[in-house]
Amino acid sequence: MNRREFVSGLTAAAAFAGMAPTAAAAEGRRVALVIGNGAYRNVPVLVNPPNDASDIAAALKRLGFTVSLATNASFEEMRRGLIALGREAAGADMAAVYFAGHGMEINGQNWLIPVDAELKRDTDAANEAINLQSVMLQVSNATGLGLIILDACRDNPFAVRMNRSLATRAATMGGLGRIEPTGNVLVAYAARDGTTALDGDARNSPFAAALLRNIEAPGVEVTFMFRNVRDDVMEATGNKQQPFVYGSLSRKAIYLAGPPPAGADAALPPGPLPAAVSPAPPRRPTSPAIDPALVGTWEIMVRNGRGQSRWIWEIMDDGTYRFHAEPQHSARPHEGTITAANGRWTLRALRGLSGYSDGGAYEIHDALAVITGKLGTGAWKRSAE
Repeated sequence: MNRREFVSGLTAAAAFAGMAPTAAAAEGRRVALVIGNGAYRNVPVLVNPPNDASDIAAALKRLGFTVSLATNASFEEMRRGLIALGREAAGADMAAVYFAGHGMEINGQNWLIPVDAELKRDTDAANEAINLQSVMLQVSNATGLGLIILDACRDNPFAVRMNRSLATRAATMGGLGRIEPTGNVLVAYAARDGTTALDGDARNSPFAAALLRNIEAPGVEVTFMFRNVRDDVMEATGNKQQPFVYGSLSRKAIYLAGPPPAGADAALPPGPLPAAVSPAPPRRPTSPAIDPALVGTWEIMVRNGRGQSRWIWEIMDDGTYRFHAEPQHSARPHEGTITAANGRWTLRALRGLSGYSDGGAYEIHDALAVITGKLGTGAWKRSAE
């Protein structure tokens, strides 16, 4: 089992609802700007973006967002919409921007293109297009989450017709360029940096269709929701298009459609196999390095390309652990040492996965555990084994 497979066990599910405030308290005020640009005046028309935008706007409204919708927006309309959003985002719990249309990278900067743009030269972008950095600044005013969703990675006719400046010889890449959001900002691309997305031949693009299927699913943490979108898009496009999410959020679970019911697993894929739950076994004296509440056998369900697998962790009272998976081919069995005290844990694999180490936070709620590692949060159940 490689490092990615090992860590995915920690990121397989989000934190339980019992640890989160009520839906009403957690959501607070939500604002969004949704833009769908298809009727470009100087390049061929895109059919889907206005449809995508109107459908996403409706979904966001159902999720409690106050939404401003703009279709076939000019530079001035986009600029004013973003200014207004930035003002509304101040003090809001969530601020979101969804953009469908043309976008491109020029000289390491990403630009969202209004319908009235001409872009005869690369240097025209600063005066005719919207810089993605400015969009990130506007949503960063939110106290909880600033979310940007871009279905703007299509093959771009502007790149073909654009004259490059002699001073920079600017290179225009396919799709958008890689970004590094800071703070509470998460940015989702329909196709990862440097690649292009499909517009599709149905009402919605493959990315928008997948987003609409997942964005209103209750009890799914936002980062896990985008993983589901990724899988749906890759399946729909035969792995030709891979959505990608940029940004690093805190350990706090964030839900667009409300947290899961009390006692339910958060963010597990639809139809997971039921996990047997037994009362916590009697505790024996343990090593000072291990919290007695964490001793025992725990399990999680992990989705992969072949379906679902059951991962089992046996944590002993002497500060050692053993891991195995069912079916066996889904992950390599291994064992090592673990420490856990005062809500913090560290782990070191010694056999079967030699050299791997991790650490983070944990919380125990009877037969439920929330384990946070380097790359995310996993919900574990106490196993009957």
